[in-house]
Amino acid sequence: MRLISKAYFGVMMLFAAQPALALSCVLSDPIRTFQHASEAEEAYMVVHGKLVFDEAKLPQTDWEHQEATPENTDIPARITGKSLTLKGFKAKFDRKITLNAQCYGPWCGSAATGVEYLAFLEKTATGYILSVNPCGGFGFANPTEKTLKAVVECVQGKPCEAEPY
Repeated sequence: MRLISKAYFGVMMLFAAQPALALSCVLSDPIRTFQHASEAEEAYMVVHGKLVFDEAKLPQTDWEHQEATPENTDIPARITGKSLTLKGFKAKFDRKITLNAQCYGPWCGSAATGVEYLAFLEKTATGYILSVNPCGGFGFANPTEKTLKAVVECVQGKPCEAEPY
């Protein structure tokens, strides 16, 4: 019994010696994101479509050298689908975009290629940007019909209240 106690104590001391790190954030929600985009100074386009890019270019945290984790990684991408109009997701959209994977310290945003996204694309002078971060960001994978309908209702001026994604 004494050996188990010493081993348990040793394991506990090992964990106690490590810094307690955590990321605290409110996860993104499509309706809150719609509200943010509609109130922002920047221009946004809302698109529902398939996102394609090289996943190997996503940032990877080197836990031995966390300080080397880039704050922003821009990845060429394409999204093909429909953009939001007052009548719903009706306008054809097929464009090259930039996927901006943001990192907060060692924690990085991510996305998956070949997946349907509800994307809030920032329109810039050089093109469209989809930003993702460890708290979610502006892209929502595999949105439900309920979520898509709620976003359409927001653009139509109907009640637009955030619910958990």
